[in-house]
Amino acid sequence: MAWLTPFLQQRTDLSFETLDLRDFDLPFFDEQASNAYAPTQNAEGRRWQETLAGFDGFIFLVAEYNHAPTAALKNALDYAYPEWQRKPGACVGYGGVGGARAVEGLRTILIELQMAPVRHAVHIAGNDFYAAVTGQQPLGALTYLDASVNAMLDDLSWWTHALNAARTTTD
Repeated sequence: MAWLTPFLQQRTDLSFETLDLRDFDLPFFDEQASNAYAPTQNAEGRRWQETLAGFDGFIFLVAEYNHAPTAALKNALDYAYPEWQRKPGACVGYGGVGGARAVEGLRTILIELQMAPVRHAVHIAGNDFYAAVTGQQPLGALTYLDASVNAMLDDLSWWTHALNAARTTTD
């Protein structure tokens, strides 16, 4: 989301790149097993894995539908395993109650992928998000989000550097 970009550009301790699931034509997960146990047969799944492998941490934009993250996000998570391991995951949620239920559900998935979900998250209430999407109010006007964004990025930075150092010494 464009409103997050100024926060990311202010950071000197991390660099950021956007991954959009729409740029990966991942089919519904139909592999024999996780790539932790069997090589992925789907070429697009392998391209996704190769892309993820180059990153040391992630910020997930989490839409809440039916109290959960979207199926597209869950499918993308399932297409990789070693590529997620021992890396931090931060969450920006939106929807009912700020996407909190989807973020909480995602955190349990990240733990199963051996990731380290960071404590602080950003929660954009459904009414505020809807006002932004319909052009009634830009997300940048929601200054109550600023402290949450900065706390999340501070957590992400600490965990990214700590886990990167640990992976470097144990790989």
